[in-house]
Parts: sequence; C-alpha cells; structure tokens
Amino acid sequence: MPVTDVITDPENLTLTILADFAAPVERVWAAYSDPRQLERFWGPPGWPATFTEFDHTVGGFARYHLDGPRGEKSSGRWEFTRIEAPALFEVLDSFVDESGQPIDGFPAMRMTLEFSATADGTRMTGTSHFDSAEALEQVLAMGVIEGTKAAMGQLDTVLQDLRDYAQGKGTRVELLDDTHVRITRLVEGPQDLVWRAHNEPELMKQWLLGPDGWEMTECVIATESGQAYRYSWAPVGDPSTGSGQARQAFGFEGEALLVDATRRAVTTEKMQGTDGPVTLNDLSFYEEDGATLITLLVEYPDVETRDMILATGMVDGMEASYARMEDLVLV
Repeated sequence: MPVTDVITDPENLTLTILADFAAPVERVWAAYSDPRQLERFWGPPGWPATFTEFDHTVGGFARYHLDGPRGEKSSGRWEFTRIEAPALFEVLDSFVDESGQPIDGFPAMRMTLEFSATADGTRMTGTSHFDSAEALEQVLAMGVIEGTKAAMGQLDTVLQDLRDYAQGKGTRVELLDDTHVRITRLVEGPQDLVWRAHNEPELMKQWLLGPDGWEMTECVIATESGQAYRYSWAPVGDPSTGSGQARQAFGFEGEALLVDATRRAVTTEKMQGTDGPVTLNDLSFYEEDGATLITLLVEYPDVETRDMILATGMVDGMEASYARMEDLVLV
C-alpha cells in the first residue's frame, strides 16, 4: 500500500498524507498531470473518476466526477494556483454541482501535492488546508482518509507498463477488505473486442465456460441499465464425474445497474432459483499497447459469503475461461 502515514493536525487545520512509490519523480508527476492516468486512480475502487476538463496551467481548471456502482455521483473542481514541475502543484479543491459551481455547505480546501526523490523512488506529500476545524472534521467524517488510501492503492498499477504489471501472472485476487475483492487478468487483445466478448452471446458461448467439460446453455445479456440478464451452464455429454457424482446444471441472474460501453458494467448477481446471497459485480476494462486489463471488483454482503464463494474454485474457473478467450476469441 503506497500510503505510509496520515497526519491530522486540528491546530493548524491540515490533513497530510504521505505515500511512497517505486518510480522516479518524473513518472509520478506524469501520472498526476495527465487526466487519462488520473482517471485510473483518483477515485477509490468502485468510484472511478472521469475528468471532463483539465487545463494544467496556473489559473486553469480541472473538473471531474466520480461514478459510484449504484449510480451515485460526486463532482469536484480544481483551480490550479501554483505549478512547479515536477516538484509540486497546488489547487483550490471544491465540491461542485452539475453546473460546476461550488456547493454551499461543503468545505473547499487548498491542496498542495509535493514530489521528492527518495533512495527507492518518490515520496508524495499531499497537504490539505482547511478554513475551520469544522470543515476538517466534516471531510474526515466523509471518509476521505479511507477513500484516499484505497484510491492511491491503485497507483502502482498506473506507474508500471501494463504488461510488466500483469502479463503472465494469470488471474489474480486481492482481498481489499471483508466485503470487497478485486480480481484482475491481462488478456492480449483490444478493449473493444474484449468488451464484445463479454456482451455478444455467440462470443460468450465460446469462452465463458469455466473448467473443461461444461457448455453455456443460456445467455441473455443486459445491454442497458435496468435490464435483467441470465447465464446458465450444464455439463457436456455424460453428467457424471469420475467419482460417479452427478454434476448439476447451474446459472446466475441479476440486473444491470450501469452500462458504459466499452469501459464498465456494474451488475447484481445471484444463483438462479435462490434468494441469494446477492453480490455486486463491477467489471471494467483498460487497454494499453494492444493488451486489455480486465478488473472485476466484487462486493459481498459479508466476509462469510466472500470466503464461501472464493472457496468454490471460482478463480480457477475464471482463469480457464480467460485463457480460452485468448485462444478462441482474441485471435
């Protein structure tokens, strides 16, 4: 985790976050001064950022919004007041409404980000200055520390070449907390084709099968928010395993909460014919140099459900399916 310390100073009305990165200052600076790279880590997992304006000059503005998995939205605006590349920049940071104007009752702050070289890379010191103790407490109560730690935990991925970060490492699982799991897999293929492989029945039936010996028997896709989907699988041929135990057909169903082709899809999921448990699946795609990183953020109702589902061999089945996608679809 890049964040190494968080210092709250009510006397001086500041909140300081220290983070260390195994990359040179110029590389970290580039990540913070390019809106496309900022979008990959500025929002915490499940709340990706979209920068709609980015004038990285003194007096210029940056405008962005964070989109939650259930349709929530939070918007912000930076006014750049000082830029000394690649050592620091300073902004006036405000919560804004849909028209881009500061919202009454929400604290604005002066934020300074400083970048300095260390023996192992770069230290980032981010200091936010508040107008009152009440404003500082309000931001702390909104979960800014937890959100910042989670967001910056994504930056190591951005600072590396995507293939250096993920190629050859298969399907990887990260336990973010008791109820959130992040699963990633790099596949060789462009983002638009990977999106199609997840959203066209004739392609999905070629690869989304889990372990060998199964076939997809039902594939109803949700192409818009609010639509329902259903996926079903059954064993091919003889339904008995080597141990003589029958392999039962099964399936999942749910509702699309957000569809942002070819970037992101958020759905609910539960096993067909049951009352739950229901998970929230946030699937996103990012392409770099002809390869696409698939990221699945899963929200479970509790830690027991998380551990139960992971213990089913779900990740092994996902790896088999992704390998099949590369061999049969992304060629």
